[in-house]
Amino acid sequence: MIQQIQNLQIQVLAELPNLTNEEALIAYRNDILGKAGELTTILKWLKDLTPEERGTVGKAANETRDIITEAFEAERKRIKKDLIAKRLETEQEDVTVPFARERGSLHPITLVQREVEDTFIRMGFDIYDAMEMTTEYLNFDAVNVPKTHPARDMQDTFWLEGSGHVLATQTSCMQNLIMRNKSTPIRAIIPGRVFRNEDVDATHDNTFYQVEGIVIDKWIGIGHLKFTITTMLSDIFWKEVTIRMRPGYFPFVEPGVEVDFSCPFCDGVGCKICKHSGWIEFMGAGLIHPNVIREGWLDPEVYSGFAFGFGLNRLVMIRYGIPDMRYFMSPDVRFLKQF
Repeated sequence: MIQQIQNLQIQVLAELPNLTNEEALIAYRNDILGKAGELTTILKWLKDLTPEERGTVGKAANETRDIITEAFEAERKRIKKDLIAKRLETEQEDVTVPFARERGSLHPITLVQREVEDTFIRMGFDIYDAMEMTTEYLNFDAVNVPKTHPARDMQDTFWLEGSGHVLATQTSCMQNLIMRNKSTPIRAIIPGRVFRNEDVDATHDNTFYQVEGIVIDKWIGIGHLKFTITTMLSDIFWKEVTIRMRPGYFPFVEPGVEVDFSCPFCDGVGCKICKHSGWIEFMGAGLIHPNVIREGWLDPEVYSGFAFGFGLNRLVMIRYGIPDMRYFMSPDVRFLKQF
């Protein structure tokens, strides 16, 4: 039996150099070392030998198995090395040839936000990134939202348990910090993501984007607010638009106004975008409440200002005719490829 094992070793070592690919090598290895392989079959006869013979034959078999296993591994490396050398010799690629790369696209909210920022930068405004987590004081008290206001209820606000912090419900939460840390005059817009406990549908979401704007200086009036908003909207829609103001209530401004603008798609004649009214409802604004200026460590007898805030998602929907707000959070890249 020892002679049989040695003959098998000689046979395998002689056959291996003739193999030219890895598939043939694996098949031959299974024929020799597999469960039904030749060496395995020989070893099955060990049980019929005497203990002395079993020790001698078993040792020879283990040595042969180790030699054959190492030989197969060495042959596998040789075949791989030869394959690489052959490919290097026969294949080539010109790395200087330009190749097409599929380009990504910016989210429509990002596109419009950049346009808004560019417009305000040209008007001398600073840009601040809004906080996504803030304190109850900055989110409510500092902007004159009383303790009894329904917006402080759990149904509207995401509270962080045990911390006294909230997810920002409005980018107005930055007003107090800016007033306390920047000298007058102040011209700033604050784009950012905000969160409210809303039921999600085509026109509402629990996560959306806002742009807040504030101007504080001496002798600021409603005319400055009107000019600023008109300039921004005319830039965004690439044509002159007009605005109208209606009385509205917001705790942080007095007086407060609702701002509509003339539909840029039908020039006020009436279409489906403006619901055939000629006007599009857009934002809340007004002159900053004296309590808010006072909380910002400024004297409301000396300084006045205006503030406005609008939903960036809504502006993007109007601009591009997007019918459903849920598209903005969708992972479907076909939506993004349109921009």
